[in-house]
Amino acid sequence: MKIEILGKGCPNCVQLEKNVNLALKNAGLEAEVKKITDLNEIMDYGVAMTPGLVINGKVVSVGKVLKPEQIEPLLKAGGTK
Repeated sequence: MKIEILGKGCPNCVQLEKNVNLALKNAGLEAEVKKITDLNEIMDYGVAMTPGLVINGKVVSVGKVLKPEQIEPLLKAGGTK
């Protein structure tokens, strides 16, 4: 599974990354977690408000800091809603 955190490094982006890692741990899952800070790459996903959360190439959240318990079902679904 590939997870991308979209954002320039603001406190909300940092918190989302922490919450993603906690959700992975709680769910017993492993994934490659990558931070995308380049504005052009972020815009390529159609994301205008950060933080953004991308799972397996699919944008699943924009402009929100999801809690670990909100992220777990998204991880288990592999990014499909």
